[in-house]
Amino acid sequence: MTDTKKEIYGGQAVIEGVMFGGKHSFVTAIRRKDQSIEYFIVKREKRPLFDKLRKIPFIRGIVAILEASANGSKHLNFSSERYDVDPKDDEIVQKEKKESKLTLIFGVAAVGIISFLFGKFIFTLTPAFLAELLRPIFPGHVMQNLIEGFIKFILLLSYIYFVSLTPLVKRVFQYHGAEHKVINAYEKGKALTIENVQAESRLHYRCGSSFILFTVIVGVFVYMLVPTEPLWLRVVNRLALLPVVLGVSFEVLQLTNKLRNVPILRYLGYPGLWLQLLTTKEPTDDQVEVSIASFKRMLEYDKQIAESKVAERIV
Repeated sequence: MTDTKKEIYGGQAVIEGVMFGGKHSFVTAIRRKDQSIEYFIVKREKRPLFDKLRKIPFIRGIVAILEASANGSKHLNFSSERYDVDPKDDEIVQKEKKESKLTLIFGVAAVGIISFLFGKFIFTLTPAFLAELLRPIFPGHVMQNLIEGFIKFILLLSYIYFVSLTPLVKRVFQYHGAEHKVINAYEKGKALTIENVQAESRLHYRCGSSFILFTVIVGVFVYMLVPTEPLWLRVVNRLALLPVVLGVSFEVLQLTNKLRNVPILRYLGYPGLWLQLLTTKEPTDDQVEVSIASFKRMLEYDKQIAESKVAERIV
């Protein structure tokens, strides 16, 4: 049975590894070329304004998404640079780096946010243009919104399916499954052994994949409130309401997670779980081992920081 008093943790699959976010830190563990495990730890910075915004419904989702895009890019960048480098060449690789660590992290974070926003704009506007081309066949406000949502859904499934055919992405999806399995085992209070973790589901209600699908569904209803003609106004409305769609979708994601143990209402989150059948794959024991290592190191680091803060208050 899930222990509702436990801290809520989330994570992200990276290349040959997993990142977990704790209360005080973000920790990534990756499998190196020599089969060793390397860690990348980033302390969670205090941002008073963001901390306040995270408590405001509908706004908190946008803040969380942008932060996840920025932070996730830093950890993805680390994994892509390190996973296929022979540890014997580490010193050589470090000497070849010209950027400072601060500049690199800031640059990667900015690129992460920009990439997310650009991708979301394209994913939002392309279906609108395609639906407009089909207006002679599917006229009317309601039908246009339904067709636009359907096109968006097909584009989403097609993109996920085709990228999953590449060996690298397939392995990332396996680590994605390993991340979910660790979270599920932890939330059930199980010891984090490979055997216990492998017995868990690779699906989870709070997954970002579910969030993406909810943006498609929520978008259909939100865009019903604004006109689809003329085309320029349709485009402006889609861009202007994008923060609304993201904010509402995040709240829907949180709601389905809270209702996951309630009979009948648990099915509200099933569409997102079905999509995760594409975005996650069953991991190997080696991959689960990396995921467990990342989660445990995050817990250890969080505990160290918490204890140091208590010591500072006592002094």
